[in-house]
Amino acid sequence: MAALTVAGLTATLVVGEPTPSESSTTPSSQPSPEAATNRVQNSGLVPTGHPRTESGAKAAAANYAVMEGSFAYLTNARARHKMIAATAALSAREPLTKKADLTAEREAAGLKGGQARYNPATAIARTGVLSAHTLGFDIHKATVRLWTTAVRGNAAGSVAPQATFRSVTVTLIWESNDWKLTSTSETPGLVAPIDFRQSTSVNRDFADYAPKMASDPVMSGAAGPDGFPAPYDRTEQGARAAATSASMLYGDSRFFTDTSWRHRMLASTAAPEVLATTRSETDSTAQMVSENRGLDEAGRTADGGLLVTRTAVLATRKISYSDQAASVELWTASVGGIAGGDEAQRPQVAYLRMTVDLVWADGTWRTTAVTPSDPLVPAPSSASQVTPASRFAEVGGVSDAPATA
Repeated sequence: MAALTVAGLTATLVVGEPTPSESSTTPSSQPSPEAATNRVQNSGLVPTGHPRTESGAKAAAANYAVMEGSFAYLTNARARHKMIAATAALSAREPLTKKADLTAEREAAGLKGGQARYNPATAIARTGVLSAHTLGFDIHKATVRLWTTAVRGNAAGSVAPQATFRSVTVTLIWESNDWKLTSTSETPGLVAPIDFRQSTSVNRDFADYAPKMASDPVMSGAAGPDGFPAPYDRTEQGARAAATSASMLYGDSRFFTDTSWRHRMLASTAAPEVLATTRSETDSTAQMVSENRGLDEAGRTADGGLLVTRTAVLATRKISYSDQAASVELWTASVGGIAGGDEAQRPQVAYLRMTVDLVWADGTWRTTAVTPSDPLVPAPSSASQVTPASRFAEVGGVSDAPATA
């Protein structure tokens, strides 16, 4: 069956033409000089046990940002206080709790959708991390700046859920064998316009991603010696994590500009039976993008513009699972375009649902196909002003790649 991969979607944003391809495979985690194979534990409340590495700090920062945008955090004071107690440094718990209570009261206002109470069957509160830049790191402390997109609203409301972009700075310390939160701050983030070929979805379509129906992605930062993701657990959570990493890495700009990275990523994560076909198809997609935009090996155009591509996962849903095979549906936001002086080539964002098929092979979950379904497109924020194209170079470098699941 023909399938449009995340890379194909991003190529569509960059090139401006649909680029269908045959079935495709899982991409793998952010290359890192550190090897830390331990994966985070997720008790259902918050992820814990991040690796004591830069990638682990990025993962912790991302998980905390997603937590702070979740339905339970925003609407349930008891759950919120438990989350803070589990993730905050001891010295920061009291001020972070006070700040969180004030923020939640303001941020949760749009989740009721005209109803008297918050309804977990219809409220939409999802956050995805598009980039993560380390401002400072050592084994004792870290500061990470995230570029996030959030979708909030209500599937039963009078208006569609809205998308926003934020820049979130997270400060962490190493305490009790984990990265613990000491402070967060946020400002409006870079605003990418929604792809002009996508129109806002009807409210009821968002119900599949209400809190009772889907899960937030959990980032790990766990990597093997090759810099790609450490083997995933043979569990449903492990399959969801592998699917999440697949979409993120097919959306990485190195996919288009670095043949060696792309081939190593596929060798590390693709199911053996589709590896050769996937390598051939992805080589063609990458070549098309590079030729169309005149990119050099550094991902730059002749006039100095920089290719910027990022994919964030907003939520995951299980379609099927066994210990041999799994299918996971993702709701994603993919940004693609050129950061430079030509506004006609500017980065845009597209929202897509996709099904990732995986098999258990060689001791981990490996992707066999990524198949798109109908887009799920929020309304643009009424307060958003599109950011000039040149500014997106701030989030397009290799060092800006977020940790994967």
